[in-house]
Amino acid sequence: MPSPELLSEARRLMTICNACRYCEGFCAVFPAMELRRTFASQDLIYLANLCHNCRGCYYACQYAPPHEFGVNVPRTFSALRLESYRDFAWPAGLAGLFRRNGLALSLITLTGVLLVGLLVLVWQDPSVVFSPHTGPGAFYEVIPYRLMVAPALVLSGCILLAFCIGLGRFWRAIGGGRADLPALARGGRDALRLTYLGGGGHGCTYPDAAFSQRRKWLHHLTFYGFLLDLAATSLAAAYHHLLHWPAPYPYLSLPVVLGTLGGLGLLVGPAGLLWLKWRSDPRPAAESVSGMDVSFLVLLFLTSLSGLALLALRETAAMGSLLAVHLGIVAGLFLTFPYGKFVHAFYRYAALVRYAQEQAGTPAD
Repeated sequence: MPSPELLSEARRLMTICNACRYCEGFCAVFPAMELRRTFASQDLIYLANLCHNCRGCYYACQYAPPHEFGVNVPRTFSALRLESYRDFAWPAGLAGLFRRNGLALSLITLTGVLLVGLLVLVWQDPSVVFSPHTGPGAFYEVIPYRLMVAPALVLSGCILLAFCIGLGRFWRAIGGGRADLPALARGGRDALRLTYLGGGGHGCTYPDAAFSQRRKWLHHLTFYGFLLDLAATSLAAAYHHLLHWPAPYPYLSLPVVLGTLGGLGLLVGPAGLLWLKWRSDPRPAAESVSGMDVSFLVLLFLTSLSGLALLALRETAAMGSLLAVHLGIVAGLFLTFPYGKFVHAFYRYAALVRYAQEQAGTPAD
């Protein structure tokens, strides 16, 4: 459970906001808030994860600092979200990775790169690793297919299990109950469109008080870039197993085109979001989440950069080294998925589904 002090502050803010209601048009948080007269811990955790941190309420609020009420919903909810990630993480022993998350992600990723590189050099003669390979199956001349895929499948299964258990704990905590198809569909639509990152239609007040759609579009580039890369990987697996076409594929083949477009999205999106974060007003930000946000964006950027470099130089002697580096970075990214910023996508979707239930009049469990 989040700290009593943080819950008490969130409860104080929601009580003030519920009396004012000036910001009800900005996002889903305030209509959801208005359905409550009092705020239990589960209500506050739900509202914090429903918040998209558009910061519109901070700049519009007449009670924001330096007013004596000191209303700062974005900062308090950001800190509360982070504590909810820790509380619902599975296994609980790894919840500590959310503390000093930037350092943890950096060390895990560096370890992944070094470990993959070391294993490649132990497994293969250096002359194989540092020589050019071309044609179908070129990647597997450096790292055999089974050694590449088997650990990835095991790792994916563990990550999926961690996500499912953590998400189940969160869903029960916010009183979600049985989710019907309309609520799932509306939550999915709002998540895919980033409906509530629009600040009521004019965009986010981010990085400063001026309204802008830049953050929303950069989030779209990042999210859909990731989905395109996932689609490219899935399609390549189908090519390999169903059609017996081993990678690498021609530059104009569908897996390569999808992967390239996704990779470009994961370059521009994270780079743009890092730039906005660097320029952003620190007052509505929670210092405790900054390292987690930055490290995740940097890791996404490096994953894409190493993948595109591997694509561009795959027929040169640098291919073996780049393959090891890319797989090491990907391993670090996937290992930290359940214990870093990536979890917000799942929790926010669940909160949006719960919001859709409330709007339809479905009572909490």
